Amino acid sequence: MKILVLNGSPKKNSDTMRLTNAFLEGLKQDNDNSVEIINVIEKEIKPCLGCFACWKIQNGKCVQNDDQNAILSKIIESDIIVWSFPLYCYSMPSHIKAVIDRIIPLSKMSMKEENGIVRHDTVIDLSAKRYVVISGCGFPNWSGNFDGLRIQCNNMFGNNLTMICVPETPMLNVPEAAPLTTPLLEKFVSAGEEYAENLCLAGDTITSLETPMLPNEVYIQIVNQNS
Repeated sequence: MKILVLNGSPKKNSDTMRLTNAFLEGLKQDNDNSVEIINVIEKEIKPCLGCFACWKIQNGKCVQNDDQNAILSKIIESDIIVWSFPLYCYSMPSHIKAVIDRIIPLSKMSMKEENGIVRHDTVIDLSAKRYVVISGCGFPNWSGNFDGLRIQCNNMFGNNLTMICVPETPMLNVPEAAPLTTPLLEKFVSAGEEYAENLCLAGDTITSLETPMLPNEVYIQIVNQNS
């Protein structure tokens, strides 16, 4: 399978990409899987113009001449698209949001209702594609941190989505936290192996990946002591 990773962090080796790379390590143990990583921050992705020219032409391309059309082509060619990005203001960084906004050339103006969600018809059949969203944040495991992002991604990708939201990810850059972070990274490797086999993750697996490494109050105290 062809796997496309869209790294939405401003950094190549962000906290979230450390988790994603561990997940990919598990995925790549299936030798039939090939992985391509795009660091979106390095690409020129202009904002959507809202011109809807793509809906008139319906060739799966945007009329703007930047790097988005190459990304659209890779999305079309890929079997699995992994979106990896940190949580910014309870959503996603602006440069990866621009990529999401500019996926519109893959759709048509016509609409249909699916399981209570209204979606656009697509220019090509995207129903077999699988989507993985891995998002980390610097907050503790506080209710509501990822709620808006979960709604957006579920509405975007529907039943073909596997989503993993991880709190306390700055700990991955703290050497003293290795006794806590190393087991988490190992879990992500195992999760990648599970996904390679089943193209989904069990609910218990996702819960384990999203479980905070430290209690909320302990994590907040540590952050505040070092701020």
